[in-house]
Amino acid sequence: MTPTNPVVPRRRRTLSRRCFLSGAGAAVALPVLVSLRPTVRSASRVPLAGGPGATSTGAPLRTAFVYVPNGAIPAAWWPEEVGTNFSLSPSLQPLEPIKGMIQVLGGLDHQTADSGPNGVDGSGEHARANGTFLTGVRLKKSETDVHAGISIDQALAREIGPLTRFASLELGCDAVRKSTACDSGYSCAYQYNLSWSSPTKPLTPESNPRLVFERLFGTGAPAERQANLQRRRQEQRSILDFVLDDARSLQRRLNPQDQDKLDQYLTGVREIEARIQRTEQFPAVQDPGFKTPAGIPSNYTEYVQLMYDMLFLSFQTDSTRLASFLVTHEGSNMSFDHIGIPEGHHDLSHHQNRPDLIEKVARIDLWYVQQFARFLEKLDAAKDDDGNSILHNSMIVYGSGCADGNNHTHTNLPFLLAGAGGGTLTPGRHVKYGSKPATNLFLDVADRLGVQRLERFGDSTGRLGDV
Repeated sequence: MTPTNPVVPRRRRTLSRRCFLSGAGAAVALPVLVSLRPTVRSASRVPLAGGPGATSTGAPLRTAFVYVPNGAIPAAWWPEEVGTNFSLSPSLQPLEPIKGMIQVLGGLDHQTADSGPNGVDGSGEHARANGTFLTGVRLKKSETDVHAGISIDQALAREIGPLTRFASLELGCDAVRKSTACDSGYSCAYQYNLSWSSPTKPLTPESNPRLVFERLFGTGAPAERQANLQRRRQEQRSILDFVLDDARSLQRRLNPQDQDKLDQYLTGVREIEARIQRTEQFPAVQDPGFKTPAGIPSNYTEYVQLMYDMLFLSFQTDSTRLASFLVTHEGSNMSFDHIGIPEGHHDLSHHQNRPDLIEKVARIDLWYVQQFARFLEKLDAAKDDDGNSILHNSMIVYGSGCADGNNHTHTNLPFLLAGAGGGTLTPGRHVKYGSKPATNLFLDVADRLGVQRLERFGDSTGRLGDV
Protein backbone atom coordinates (compact mmCIF):
# COMPACT_ATOMS: atom_id res chain seq x y z
CA MET A 1 0.00 0.00 0.00
CA THR A 2 1.45 3.37 -1.00
CA PRO A 3 1.78 5.74 1.96
CA THR A 4 -0.33 8.87 1.71
CA ASN A 5 2.37 10.80 3.57
CA PRO A 6 5.80 9.75 2.25
CA VAL A 7 8.57 9.13 4.75
CA VAL A 8 11.03 12.01 5.05
CA PRO A 9 14.16 10.96 3.13
CA ARG A 10 17.37 10.36 5.08
CA ARG A 11 19.71 12.81 3.39
CA ARG A 12 22.08 15.45 4.65
CA ARG A 13 20.99 19.07 4.35
CA THR A 14 22.49 22.38 5.38
CA LEU A 15 19.88 24.08 7.49
CA SER A 16 19.89 27.63 8.74
CA ARG A 17 19.20 28.18 12.43
CA ARG A 18 15.81 29.65 11.58
CA CYS A 19 14.82 26.80 9.25
CA PHE A 20 15.90 24.16 11.72
CA LEU A 21 13.88 25.66 14.57
CA SER A 22 10.89 25.86 12.29
CA GLY A 23 11.37 22.22 11.45
CA ALA A 24 11.86 21.45 15.09
CA GLY A 25 8.47 22.92 15.89
CA ALA A 26 6.87 20.59 13.40
CA ALA A 27 8.72 17.60 14.83
CA VAL A 28 7.76 18.44 18.41
CA ALA A 29 4.13 18.47 17.30
CA LEU A 30 4.42 14.89 16.07
CA PRO A 31 3.56 13.23 19.39
CA VAL A 32 0.21 14.97 19.32
CA LEU A 33 -0.52 14.13 15.72
CA VAL A 34 0.96 10.68 15.47
CA SER A 35 2.39 8.99 18.52
CA LEU A 36 -0.74 9.53 20.56
CA ARG A 37 -2.61 7.54 17.92
CA PRO A 38 -0.68 4.29 18.06
CA THR A 39 -1.64 0.73 18.87
CA VAL A 40 -3.37 -0.47 21.98
CA ARG A 41 -2.63 -3.40 24.23
CA SER A 42 -4.97 -6.33 24.60
CA ALA A 43 -5.57 -6.96 28.27
CA SER A 44 -6.29 -10.60 27.50
CA ARG A 45 -2.84 -11.07 25.94
CA VAL A 46 -0.69 -9.21 28.44
CA PRO A 47 -0.91 -10.71 31.92
CA LEU A 48 -0.17 -8.34 34.74
CA ALA A 49 1.76 -9.01 37.91
CA GLY A 50 -0.40 -6.89 40.19
CA GLY A 51 0.79 -3.70 41.88
CA PRO A 52 -0.19 -0.12 41.00
CA GLY A 53 -2.99 0.07 38.46
CA ALA A 54 -3.90 -3.59 38.85
CA THR A 55 -6.12 -5.74 41.03
CA SER A 56 -4.81 -8.41 43.41
CA THR A 57 -5.40 -10.94 40.62
CA GLY A 58 -3.24 -8.96 38.19
CA ALA A 59 -6.14 -7.75 36.05
CA PRO A 60 -6.24 -4.06 35.05
CA LEU A 61 -7.97 -1.75 37.52
CA ARG A 62 -9.80 1.02 35.61
CA THR A 63 -11.02 4.36 36.90
CA ALA A 64 -13.28 6.92 35.24
CA PHE A 65 -14.89 10.18 36.33
CA VAL A 66 -18.19 11.10 34.67
CA TYR A 67 -19.72 14.58 35.01
CA VAL A 68 -23.31 15.63 34.36
CA PRO A 69 -24.51 19.25 34.65
CA ASN A 70 -26.89 21.28 36.79
CA GLY A 71 -27.16 18.93 39.76
CA ALA A 72 -30.22 16.78 40.40
CA ILE A 73 -33.65 17.03 41.99
CA PRO A 74 -32.83 15.88 45.55
CA ALA A 75 -36.24 14.36 46.30
CA ALA A 76 -36.03 12.20 43.19
CA TRP A 77 -32.34 11.34 43.55
CA TRP A 78 -31.72 10.17 47.12
CA PRO A 79 -32.94 6.75 48.32
CA GLU A 80 -34.95 6.76 51.54
CA GLU A 81 -33.11 3.89 53.22
CA VAL A 82 -29.42 3.77 54.20
CA GLY A 83 -27.26 0.67 54.03
CA THR A 84 -27.55 -2.42 51.86
CA ASN A 85 -31.30 -2.84 52.22
CA PHE A 86 -32.30 0.19 50.19
CA SER A 87 -34.61 0.88 47.27
CA LEU A 88 -33.43 2.89 44.32
CA SER A 89 -34.98 6.33 44.02
CA PRO A 90 -36.97 7.34 40.91
CA SER A 91 -33.96 8.97 39.22
CA LEU A 92 -31.76 5.93 39.88
CA GLN A 93 -34.23 3.26 38.72
CA PRO A 94 -32.24 2.44 35.53
CA LEU A 95 -29.48 1.07 37.77
CA GLU A 96 -31.69 -1.73 39.13
CA PRO A 97 -30.07 -4.51 37.00
CA ILE A 98 -26.66 -3.66 38.50
CA LYS A 99 -27.77 -2.33 41.87
CA GLY A 100 -25.33 -4.66 43.60
CA MET A 101 -22.42 -2.93 41.85
CA ILE A 102 -23.13 0.68 42.80
CA GLN A 103 -22.87 2.87 45.87
CA VAL A 104 -24.97 5.99 46.35
CA LEU A 105 -22.72 8.36 48.29
CA GLY A 106 -24.40 11.10 50.32
CA GLY A 107 -22.80 13.96 52.23
CA LEU A 108 -19.94 14.77 49.83
CA ASP A 109 -19.25 18.48 49.33
CA HIS A 110 -17.19 20.84 47.20
CA GLN A 111 -17.03 23.88 49.45
CA THR A 112 -14.26 25.31 47.27
CA ALA A 113 -17.02 25.91 44.71
CA ASP A 114 -18.93 28.34 46.91
CA SER A 115 -18.56 32.12 46.67
CA GLY A 116 -15.77 32.31 49.24
CA PRO A 117 -15.47 34.20 52.53
CA ASN A 118 -18.20 36.83 52.76
CA GLY A 119 -19.18 36.02 49.16
CA VAL A 120 -16.02 37.66 47.82
CA ASP A 121 -16.13 35.72 44.52
CA GLY A 122 -19.76 36.59 43.87
CA SER A 123 -21.66 34.66 41.24
CA GLY A 124 -20.15 32.13 38.90
CA GLU A 125 -21.50 28.98 40.52
CA HIS A 126 -21.50 26.91 37.35
CA ALA A 127 -17.90 27.68 36.44
CA ARG A 128 -16.81 26.86 39.97
CA ALA A 129 -18.88 23.67 40.08
CA ASN A 130 -17.28 22.35 36.90
CA GLY A 131 -13.76 23.58 37.61
CA THR A 132 -13.53 22.21 41.14
CA PHE A 133 -15.14 18.83 40.51
CA LEU A 134 -11.88 16.93 39.95
CA THR A 135 -9.47 19.52 41.38
CA GLY A 136 -10.98 20.45 44.75
CA VAL A 137 -9.35 23.89 44.72
CA ARG A 138 -10.68 27.43 44.64
CA LEU A 139 -10.54 28.81 41.11
CA LYS A 140 -8.96 32.10 40.16
CA LYS A 141 -11.73 34.39 38.98
CA SER A 142 -10.50 35.61 35.62
CA GLU A 143 -11.63 35.51 32.03
CA THR A 144 -8.12 35.00 30.64
CA ASP A 145 -5.65 34.17 33.44
CA VAL A 146 -6.91 30.74 34.47
CA HIS A 147 -5.65 28.93 37.54
CA ALA A 148 -7.22 25.82 39.01
CA GLY A 149 -5.30 22.74 40.10
CA ILE A 150 -4.22 19.37 38.77
CA SER A 151 -7.25 17.09 38.52
CA ILE A 152 -7.33 13.76 40.32
CA ASP A 153 -7.31 11.74 37.09
CA GLN A 154 -4.09 13.43 36.01
CA ALA A 155 -2.50 13.05 39.42
CA LEU A 156 -3.21 9.33 39.13
CA ALA A 157 -2.03 9.25 35.50
CA ARG A 158 1.41 10.41 36.58
CA GLU A 159 1.75 7.15 38.49
CA ILE A 160 -0.09 4.51 36.46
CA GLY A 161 -0.31 6.18 33.04
CA PRO A 162 2.87 4.46 31.76
CA LEU A 163 1.19 1.07 32.16
CA THR A 164 -0.93 1.64 29.04
CA ARG A 165 -0.51 3.21 25.65
CA PHE A 166 -2.52 6.22 26.72
CA ALA A 167 -1.94 7.64 30.16
CA SER A 168 -5.52 8.93 30.21
CA LEU A 169 -8.48 9.64 27.97
CA GLU A 170 -10.56 12.82 28.07
CA LEU A 171 -14.00 12.70 26.45
CA GLY A 172 -16.92 15.09 26.11
CA CYS A 173 -20.10 15.79 24.17
CA ASP A 174 -19.71 19.55 23.67
CA ALA A 175 -18.84 19.75 20.00
CA VAL A 176 -18.89 23.58 20.08
CA ARG A 177 -16.96 25.32 22.85
CA LYS A 178 -16.97 28.95 23.84
CA SER A 179 -13.86 30.92 24.71
CA THR A 180 -12.89 33.69 27.14
CA ALA A 181 -15.82 34.57 29.46
CA CYS A 182 -18.59 32.11 30.26
CA ASP A 183 -19.93 32.65 33.76
CA SER A 184 -19.80 35.96 35.66
CA GLY A 185 -16.14 36.76 35.06
CA TYR A 186 -14.85 33.17 34.94
CA SER A 187 -13.07 31.80 31.89
CA CYS A 188 -14.86 29.25 29.75
CA ALA A 189 -11.86 26.98 30.38
CA TYR A 190 -13.38 26.12 33.74
CA GLN A 191 -16.70 24.98 32.28
CA TYR A 192 -15.60 23.23 29.10
CA ASN A 193 -12.81 21.14 30.62
CA LEU A 194 -12.86 18.55 33.39
CA SER A 195 -9.23 17.38 33.46
CA TRP A 196 -6.22 19.59 34.28
CA SER A 197 -2.62 18.44 33.88
CA SER A 198 -1.47 21.51 35.83
CA PRO A 199 -3.18 24.50 37.48
CA THR A 200 -2.91 26.44 34.22
CA LYS A 201 -3.32 23.67 31.64
CA PRO A 202 -6.76 22.16 31.05
CA LEU A 203 -6.98 19.08 28.84
CA THR A 204 -9.60 19.62 26.17
CA PRO A 205 -11.93 16.62 25.93
CA GLU A 206 -12.31 15.02 22.52
CA SER A 207 -15.92 15.33 21.39
CA ASN A 208 -15.80 13.49 18.07
CA PRO A 209 -16.27 9.73 18.50
CA ARG A 210 -14.63 9.04 15.14
CA LEU A 211 -11.44 10.81 16.20
CA VAL A 212 -11.46 8.96 19.52
CA PHE A 213 -11.78 5.63 17.74
CA GLU A 214 -9.04 6.41 15.20
CA ARG A 215 -6.74 7.54 17.99
CA LEU A 216 -7.26 4.21 19.74
CA PHE A 217 -7.36 1.80 16.81
CA GLY A 218 -6.19 3.61 13.67
CA THR A 219 -7.88 4.63 10.46
CA GLY A 220 -9.32 2.61 7.63
CA ALA A 221 -11.20 -0.65 7.41
CA PRO A 222 -10.54 -3.30 10.08
CA ALA A 223 -8.07 -5.16 7.85
CA GLU A 224 -6.09 -1.96 7.19
CA ARG A 225 -5.86 -0.44 10.67
CA GLN A 226 -2.80 -2.34 11.87
CA ALA A 227 -0.86 -1.59 8.67
CA ASN A 228 -1.75 2.10 8.85
CA LEU A 229 -0.62 2.34 12.46
CA GLN A 230 2.66 0.59 11.69
CA ARG A 231 3.29 2.87 8.71
CA ARG A 232 2.75 6.00 10.80
CA ARG A 233 5.10 4.66 13.46
CA GLN A 234 7.83 4.07 10.85
CA GLU A 235 7.31 7.54 9.40
CA GLN A 236 7.66 9.14 12.79
CA ARG A 237 10.85 7.27 13.64
CA SER A 238 12.35 8.29 10.30
CA ILE A 239 11.47 11.93 10.94
CA LEU A 240 13.01 11.85 14.41
CA ASP A 241 16.23 10.26 13.11
CA PHE A 242 16.45 12.88 10.40
CA VAL A 243 15.93 15.76 12.85
CA LEU A 244 18.48 14.39 15.34
CA ASP A 245 21.13 13.99 12.62
CA ASP A 246 20.67 17.56 11.46
CA ALA A 247 20.63 18.85 15.04
CA ARG A 248 23.97 17.23 15.84
CA SER A 249 25.62 18.72 12.76
CA LEU A 250 24.19 22.12 13.60
CA GLN A 251 25.31 22.13 17.24
CA ARG A 252 28.91 23.21 16.67
CA ARG A 253 27.86 26.22 14.57
CA LEU A 254 25.70 27.82 17.23
CA ASN A 255 26.57 30.37 19.86
CA PRO A 256 26.24 29.30 23.53
CA GLN A 257 22.76 30.81 23.91
CA ASP A 258 21.46 29.00 20.86
CA GLN A 259 23.18 25.80 21.98
CA ASP A 260 21.18 25.97 25.21
CA LYS A 261 18.02 26.42 23.21
CA LEU A 262 18.93 23.48 21.01
CA ASP A 263 19.70 21.34 24.07
CA GLN A 264 16.23 22.09 25.42
CA TYR A 265 14.74 21.11 22.10
CA LEU A 266 16.74 17.87 21.89
CA THR A 267 15.57 16.97 25.38
CA GLY A 268 12.00 17.17 24.09
CA VAL A 269 12.89 15.08 21.04
CA ARG A 270 14.52 12.42 23.22
CA GLU A 271 11.40 12.29 25.36
CA ILE A 272 9.36 11.68 22.23
CA GLU A 273 11.80 8.99 21.16
CA ALA A 274 11.47 7.31 24.57
CA ARG A 275 7.70 7.36 24.24
CA ILE A 276 7.93 5.69 20.83
CA GLN A 277 10.21 3.00 22.22
CA ARG A 278 7.78 2.39 25.08
CA THR A 279 4.88 2.14 22.63
CA GLU A 280 6.77 -0.40 20.55
CA GLN A 281 7.07 -2.68 23.58
CA PHE A 282 3.31 -3.27 23.59
CA PRO A 283 1.84 -6.05 21.42
CA ALA A 284 0.07 -5.24 18.19
CA VAL A 285 -3.34 -3.66 18.37
CA GLN A 286 -6.31 -5.95 18.81
CA ASP A 287 -9.07 -4.89 16.48
CA PRO A 288 -12.20 -4.28 18.58
CA GLY A 289 -14.62 -5.51 15.94
CA PHE A 290 -16.34 -2.15 16.06
CA LYS A 291 -17.19 -0.12 12.97
CA THR A 292 -15.45 3.24 12.78
CA PRO A 293 -18.00 5.93 13.79
CA ALA A 294 -18.98 8.31 11.02
CA GLY A 295 -18.62 11.34 13.28
CA ILE A 296 -20.92 13.17 15.65
CA PRO A 297 -24.47 11.78 15.43
CA SER A 298 -27.32 14.23 15.09
CA ASN A 299 -29.34 12.25 17.63
CA TYR A 300 -28.12 13.28 21.08
CA THR A 301 -28.94 9.98 22.76
CA GLU A 302 -26.94 8.14 20.11
CA TYR A 303 -24.12 10.67 20.53
CA VAL A 304 -23.78 10.17 24.29
CA GLN A 305 -24.10 6.40 23.98
CA LEU A 306 -21.41 6.33 21.30
CA MET A 307 -18.99 8.25 23.51
CA TYR A 308 -19.70 5.83 26.35
CA ASP A 309 -18.95 3.04 23.85
CA MET A 310 -15.56 4.62 23.11
CA LEU A 311 -14.85 4.67 26.84
CA PHE A 312 -15.92 1.03 27.10
CA LEU A 313 -13.62 0.00 24.25
CA SER A 314 -10.68 1.88 25.75
CA PHE A 315 -11.13 -0.08 29.00
CA GLN A 316 -11.88 -3.40 27.32
CA THR A 317 -8.68 -3.25 25.24
CA ASP A 318 -6.60 -1.83 28.14
CA SER A 319 -5.75 1.22 26.02
CA THR A 320 -5.98 3.30 29.19
CA ARG A 321 -6.98 2.79 32.80
CA LEU A 322 -7.91 6.40 33.51
CA ALA A 323 -10.57 8.52 31.86
CA SER A 324 -12.77 11.55 32.37
CA PHE A 325 -16.05 12.13 30.57
CA LEU A 326 -17.62 15.59 30.65
CA VAL A 327 -20.97 14.49 29.27
CA THR A 328 -22.08 18.11 29.00
CA HIS A 329 -20.57 21.24 30.57
CA GLU A 330 -21.96 22.70 33.77
CA GLY A 331 -24.68 25.30 33.19
CA SER A 332 -25.67 23.68 29.90
CA ASN A 333 -28.98 24.96 28.61
CA MET A 334 -29.38 22.27 26.00
CA SER A 335 -32.91 21.40 24.97
CA PHE A 336 -34.10 17.84 25.55
CA ASP A 337 -36.47 17.67 22.61
CA HIS A 338 -35.45 14.05 22.13
CA ILE A 339 -37.37 13.13 25.30
CA GLY A 340 -40.19 15.64 24.79
CA ILE A 341 -38.73 18.54 26.82
CA PRO A 342 -38.15 21.56 24.55
CA GLU A 343 -36.99 23.92 27.32
CA GLY A 344 -33.34 24.39 28.18
CA HIS A 345 -31.94 22.29 31.02
CA HIS A 346 -30.36 25.22 32.89
CA ASP A 347 -33.50 27.32 32.66
CA LEU A 348 -35.56 24.44 34.00
CA SER A 349 -33.13 23.86 36.88
CA HIS A 350 -34.20 27.27 38.26
CA HIS A 351 -37.64 25.80 38.80
CA GLN A 352 -38.61 27.99 41.80
CA ASN A 353 -40.31 24.93 43.25
CA ARG A 354 -42.88 24.70 40.47
CA PRO A 355 -43.98 21.05 40.33
CA ASP A 356 -44.26 20.97 36.53
CA LEU A 357 -40.68 22.19 36.09
CA ILE A 358 -39.33 19.92 38.82
CA GLU A 359 -40.89 16.96 37.03
CA LYS A 360 -39.13 17.90 33.79
CA VAL A 361 -35.74 18.27 35.46
CA ALA A 362 -36.21 14.90 37.16
CA ARG A 363 -36.88 13.37 33.75
CA ILE A 364 -33.60 14.83 32.48
CA ASP A 365 -31.78 13.45 35.53
CA LEU A 366 -33.32 10.08 34.76
CA TRP A 367 -32.17 10.25 31.13
CA TYR A 368 -28.57 10.89 32.17
CA VAL A 369 -28.68 7.93 34.56
CA GLN A 370 -30.16 5.73 31.82
CA GLN A 371 -27.13 6.38 29.60
CA PHE A 372 -24.77 5.72 32.49
CA ALA A 373 -26.58 2.49 33.38
CA ARG A 374 -26.27 1.24 29.80
CA PHE A 375 -22.50 1.82 29.98
CA LEU A 376 -22.21 0.00 33.32
CA GLU A 377 -24.20 -2.95 32.04
CA LYS A 378 -21.77 -3.33 29.14
CA LEU A 379 -18.84 -3.29 31.57
CA ASP A 380 -20.61 -5.85 33.74
CA ALA A 381 -21.24 -8.17 30.79
CA ALA A 382 -17.62 -8.08 29.60
CA LYS A 383 -15.25 -10.61 31.15
CA ASP A 384 -11.77 -9.62 32.30
CA ASP A 385 -8.48 -11.56 32.49
CA ASP A 386 -9.29 -13.01 35.89
CA GLY A 387 -12.81 -14.14 35.03
CA ASN A 388 -14.46 -11.23 36.81
CA SER A 389 -16.36 -8.57 34.93
CA ILE A 390 -14.65 -5.36 33.85
CA LEU A 391 -17.10 -3.53 36.10
CA HIS A 392 -15.91 -5.60 39.05
CA ASN A 393 -12.38 -4.42 38.23
CA SER A 394 -13.36 -0.77 37.91
CA MET A 395 -14.08 2.35 39.94
CA ILE A 396 -16.45 4.67 38.07
CA VAL A 397 -17.32 7.96 39.77
CA TYR A 398 -20.47 9.71 38.51
CA GLY A 399 -21.73 13.05 39.73
CA SER A 400 -22.17 16.78 39.44
CA GLY A 401 -20.43 19.75 41.07
CA CYS A 402 -23.83 21.34 41.64
CA ALA A 403 -26.21 19.75 44.14
CA ASP A 404 -29.48 21.65 43.74
CA GLY A 405 -29.61 23.63 40.51
CA ASN A 406 -32.36 25.84 41.85
CA ASN A 407 -30.20 27.14 44.69
CA HIS A 408 -26.70 26.59 43.26
CA THR A 409 -25.56 24.63 46.29
CA HIS A 410 -22.38 22.55 46.47
CA THR A 411 -23.07 20.41 49.53
CA ASN A 412 -24.48 16.89 49.53
CA LEU A 413 -23.61 16.53 45.85
CA PRO A 414 -25.23 13.74 43.80
CA PHE A 415 -22.46 11.12 43.71
CA LEU A 416 -22.40 7.51 42.59
CA LEU A 417 -19.50 5.07 42.75
CA ALA A 418 -19.85 2.05 40.48
CA GLY A 419 -17.73 -1.08 40.43
CA ALA A 420 -16.01 -3.21 43.04
CA GLY A 421 -12.49 -1.88 42.59
CA GLY A 422 -11.23 -5.40 42.03
CA GLY A 423 -12.82 -6.51 45.29
CA THR A 424 -11.62 -3.59 47.43
CA LEU A 425 -14.93 -1.69 47.45
CA THR A 426 -18.25 -2.56 49.10
CA PRO A 427 -20.90 -1.87 46.46
CA GLY A 428 -24.64 -2.40 46.72
CA ARG A 429 -25.51 0.22 49.32
CA HIS A 430 -26.48 3.79 50.14
CA VAL A 431 -23.98 5.55 52.42
CA LYS A 432 -24.26 8.92 54.18
CA TYR A 433 -21.02 10.53 55.30
CA GLY A 434 -22.47 13.59 57.01
CA SER A 435 -20.45 16.39 55.46
CA LYS A 436 -17.07 15.48 53.94
CA PRO A 437 -14.99 16.94 51.10
CA ALA A 438 -15.55 14.99 47.88
CA THR A 439 -11.77 14.97 47.52
CA ASN A 440 -11.62 12.52 50.45
CA LEU A 441 -13.20 9.99 48.09
CA PHE A 442 -10.43 10.65 45.58
CA LEU A 443 -7.81 9.66 48.15
CA ASP A 444 -9.62 6.36 48.69
CA VAL A 445 -9.61 5.79 44.93
CA ALA A 446 -5.88 6.56 44.79
CA ASP A 447 -5.17 4.09 47.58
CA ARG A 448 -6.96 1.30 45.75
CA LEU A 449 -5.02 2.06 42.58
CA GLY A 450 -1.80 1.63 44.53
CA VAL A 451 -0.86 5.31 44.29
CA GLN A 452 0.67 5.91 47.70
CA ARG A 453 2.06 9.41 47.30
CA LEU A 454 -1.18 11.30 47.78
CA GLU A 455 -1.40 12.33 51.41
CA ARG A 456 -3.68 15.22 50.52
CA PHE A 457 -5.53 16.33 47.44
CA GLY A 458 -7.31 19.65 46.95
CA ASP A 459 -9.27 20.44 50.11
CA SER A 460 -9.20 16.87 51.43
CA THR A 461 -9.18 16.25 55.17
CA GLY A 462 -8.47 12.51 55.07
CA ARG A 463 -9.88 9.28 53.64
CA LEU A 464 -13.55 8.40 53.76
CA GLY A 465 -12.45 4.94 54.74
CA ASP A 466 -15.85 3.30 54.42
CA VAL A 467 -16.18 2.77 50.67
